[in-house]
Amino acid sequence: TLMTTRRELCKTAATASLLGVRGGANRLAGESASGGGSASAIGREPASPSPTGAEDRAYWCGMASRLARPVLGALAVRELKARMPVRFNQPGAARERFAHLEALGRLLVGVAPWLELGGDETPEGRERAQLAELAREAIDAGTDPASPDYMNFTVDRQPLVDAAFLAEAMLRAPTELWAKLDSLVKAQVIAALRLTYPIPPFDGNWTLFATMVEVFFRRVGEPWDEARLVAGLHKHDTWYVGDGTYGDGPEYHWDYYNSYVIQPMLVESLELLAPAEPSWHPFLALAQARLTRYAAVQERLIAPDGTFPVIGRSIVYRGGAFQALALAAWRDWLPPELPPAQVRVALTAMIRATLDDPANWDDAGWLHLGLNGHQPSLAENYICTGSLYLCSAALLPLGLVAEHAFWSSQPAPTTWAKAWGGVDLPADKARRERR
Repeated sequence: TLMTTRRELCKTAATASLLGVRGGANRLAGESASGGGSASAIGREPASPSPTGAEDRAYWCGMASRLARPVLGALAVRELKARMPVRFNQPGAARERFAHLEALGRLLVGVAPWLELGGDETPEGRERAQLAELAREAIDAGTDPASPDYMNFTVDRQPLVDAAFLAEAMLRAPTELWAKLDSLVKAQVIAALRLTYPIPPFDGNWTLFATMVEVFFRRVGEPWDEARLVAGLHKHDTWYVGDGTYGDGPEYHWDYYNSYVIQPMLVESLELLAPAEPSWHPFLALAQARLTRYAAVQERLIAPDGTFPVIGRSIVYRGGAFQALALAAWRDWLPPELPPAQVRVALTAMIRATLDDPANWDDAGWLHLGLNGHQPSLAENYICTGSLYLCSAALLPLGLVAEHAFWSSQPAPTTWAKAWGGVDLPADKARRERR
C-alpha cells in the first residue's frame, strides 16, 4: 500500500541518516566557522560574531538535524520506545510514560517553521524535505493505536502539555505537518488530542495548553470547546504584571516560563482567533507589544559567550528559555532598536553555549539532562530525556528564508557586548502595555 511504501522509504532514510548523527551538529555543511570554540571555553575566550549569516544558518541547520534525526528517525521505523533512553533525576519519577510524546511535540514545535519552507534542490532543502517526511511518519507512529510507539495521551496530567506542543507545531507548519498527512493519520491525531479532554489544567501557564489544543481544533475545522479555549486567554489578561511580563498564575515566578510557554502560546492563539473574531484584536495588539518588549529584555540577558542567568525551574530546557526572542525574530516582531542580525548573533552564541560541548550528548546522539553538559541534579522531578527537546524552540528563525535580514545582514554586537564595551547606548526603560 501507499502507507507501507512510505514507511519503507522512511525506514531506509532513517537508518542511513542516523549513521551521521553522532559526529557533530553540522552534518550538512561541515564545520561552521561561526562563533569560534566550543562551549568548554566559556568564561575564558568569548566567541566572536561569525563573518556571515550564511555560516550561522549552516550551523543552525546542522543543529536542527542533529536534534531531529534520533527522534524522527526512530519514530519513522516505530522504534522510539526501543531506542530512546529515558533518564530522569528523581527516583520513582516513572517518566517513561510521558517521555516519547514530550520528545515528539517539543522537537517539532521548534523545527516546524523550518520544515514549512518545503524542499528544494539545495542541500538544506533536501534535508528539510526528508525530515518533513520523517516527521509525518513520526506523527503517524505516535498516534496510531496499533503502533508500538503509540503515545500516552490519557495517563496522569502530563499528556495535556505535550499534546499542546504537538498541536502548536502543526499550526506552525500547516502544510508540511498537517495538510500533507493522510486522512487516516489526521483522524488519528484528532482522536489522540481529544483523549486529553479529561485532564484538568493547573491554574497557571497550563491553562494555555488547553487553549492551544482547542485553537488547533478550530483551525482545522473540528468541533472545539469554547470554555476551554478562552479560559487561558482571559486569565492571562488578568495575570499581566507589567513591562512585557505575565505571572504564572496570579503571582510572578522568576523563571523562563514566559518564554517556554506563556508568550508564544498566548500570542499565537490570539493571532489565529482574531481574523474571525474582531473582539480579540485589542488583546492581540497588546500581547504582541508585550512580546516585543519581553524579546528586547531577553536579548539583553545573553552574554557575548552565550551564557545567561541560571534562574528558576526547567533550566535544562536550554535554548527553550529564549523561545520568545526566537519567535519575535521569526515573526518580525522585534523592536525597531533591535536589528535582526544582532539577535542572530545572540541566539547563535546561546545555542553554542548550551549544545556544542560533547558532554551535552550521549554516544547515540541523545541529549543528556543538563544546561551545558551532563548535569542531572539541575532537572526537576517532572523532567526526563524527552523534555529536553524544547531546546529546539530557539531555532524558530530558521523559518525565515536565507535572504531575510536575520540571515543576510552583517553581524552586529549584542546589547551586552555594546554596553560593556563602552558604546554610548540609550537608556533602557520599562514599557506600559495595559488595556
